[in-house]
Amino acid sequence: MEVGYTIRFEDCTDPGGKTRIKYMTDGMLFREALMDPLLSQYSVIMLDEAHERTLYTDILMGVLKKILKKRPDLRIIVSSATLDAEAFAAFFSTNRDPKDRSKDNTAILSVQGRMYPVDVHYLAEPTSNYIETAIQTVFDIHTKEPTGDILVFMTGRDEIEEVVSEIRERATTLPPNKYAEILALPLYAGLPTEEQMLVFEPVEKGTRKVVVSTNVAEASVTIPGIGFVVDSGFVKIRAYNPQTGMESLATTTISQASADQRSGRAGRIRNGKAYRLYTRESFEKEMRQASVPEIQRSNLAGMVLQLKALGIENVLRFDFMTSPPAEMMSKALELLYSLKALDNYGRLTIPFGMRLAEFPLDPMLGKILLDSQAFGCSQEMLIIAAMVSVQNIFVNPTSAAAEEQHRKFGVIEGDHLTLLNVYAAFVTRGKKSSKWCANHLINFKAMSRALSIRSHLERYLVKTLGLTGPSQLPSCLRTDGSGPIDPKEATVQIRKCLVAGYFAQAAKIAPDGTHWISALEARPKGARALSYTPTKLWMHPTSILFKQTPQWVIFHEVVETGKGKAYMREVTTIDPEWLGELAPHFYVLKKQL
Repeated sequence: MEVGYTIRFEDCTDPGGKTRIKYMTDGMLFREALMDPLLSQYSVIMLDEAHERTLYTDILMGVLKKILKKRPDLRIIVSSATLDAEAFAAFFSTNRDPKDRSKDNTAILSVQGRMYPVDVHYLAEPTSNYIETAIQTVFDIHTKEPTGDILVFMTGRDEIEEVVSEIRERATTLPPNKYAEILALPLYAGLPTEEQMLVFEPVEKGTRKVVVSTNVAEASVTIPGIGFVVDSGFVKIRAYNPQTGMESLATTTISQASADQRSGRAGRIRNGKAYRLYTRESFEKEMRQASVPEIQRSNLAGMVLQLKALGIENVLRFDFMTSPPAEMMSKALELLYSLKALDNYGRLTIPFGMRLAEFPLDPMLGKILLDSQAFGCSQEMLIIAAMVSVQNIFVNPTSAAAEEQHRKFGVIEGDHLTLLNVYAAFVTRGKKSSKWCANHLINFKAMSRALSIRSHLERYLVKTLGLTGPSQLPSCLRTDGSGPIDPKEATVQIRKCLVAGYFAQAAKIAPDGTHWISALEARPKGARALSYTPTKLWMHPTSILFKQTPQWVIFHEVVETGKGKAYMREVTTIDPEWLGELAPHFYVLKKQL
């Protein structure tokens, strides 16, 4: 095939080298640089949507700048609809004589697109409930404005489902008019493909489509027919807090650039209107001009690990377009050291550090897989790693019906073993069928994706460990010549293996039993680690442990709500002694925990 694509865990290109144009994520291009530091198979590299300033786009620009010194024939194109072109051109420019333009090695090209005028409306006073205000605005548009579909921006799935449900319910009470029909549709990343595609379908005459979306509709996709935009003014982003040592999904205010990008969605086919659910004063005085680059708000452990694997030992002197905070860099180095990926001199350990850098996973999850052979549970860990790498395994997980189905697969030790149960049932009893998934309110697309990811990770693990095949990867839930393994013993081995990677994400129940606190704060003075700010943690409502109060747990990630609560997701119960046993360099002796 002449045109192909590569994303994490999926490669649709010609293995014989006939692919001439390849689309890929920025992360995958960076991984290719680990294997081929000069990216010698490419003559032109185009970085699109550069204004989003993702972590890997920023790193790639630094890497490409280094490559250009060795390969002046390489052509780099950086493109975006809302780009600070001068800043990007200055970053790549080698001309130090601004008066002599003949020495320029960069050029700025502007391609004017056709945009219709968009009238922007603000609230006169701030709203205390932007979800309800958004719903009311939708119906004001629907009953008072002429034809044109509506695009509503919300922060995540829960808000989107709430808004869609309310619009559908209230639409049944509308008096007849020429726009009597209203079709509300959700759009977010974890939605099944067939439901995502509905937003692009034309509607019948006399029906107005209302698409309620995350910021995926801000730039990544263009929905035809949009004449009105309702902008909540918020977005959910992944942010790392070096004071707490945790990365979470947090709701925050958008930037002025994002607000303009959202408003522009109303002016693609005709004159449009944008309704901003915040005041003009908030827009002008409280919003940043541009979004904070991801490199300044992310856990940098994976980035530092891969830069070192690329041969860039002194990552602090790497040519970043925007330098990351020093505290985040130091925390990344500390975490990698605690994972034993770096030695006392900050160099990659051999072979473990190099193996970890080659894995397309978060370093903590990568360590779990690499350690799984020693714990005798590689097959189980491959499944767990695949399942936590996809979103929304259960359809509408907070509904009563989904909770009932969820409990059928539940394991008292927590979510990781519950996910293992779901996968095993899908493959065996369910025979990988969509009908079985529908009957159990399980997302068939997510399960199919997990199958594919597990297969890819298995190949990575076999190759990385130098094994001859998957048959050499142990399983603690299978039988061998000596008879069956005790299932209780197997669950202990699996949970211990999880602790080996997630030890930095452990939590202890608070004395009053209402919430948990990070295990980092449970250590007496003198324990090794930088200081952390006390953090209250709650169990996520979708967890199998939601109504339980285990004393000690480890978790996969933290999600913050707009009310400031931090919820642990994918949680498993542990014995606190395992922390001292498996991470004595990070925690104090087990008798002190």
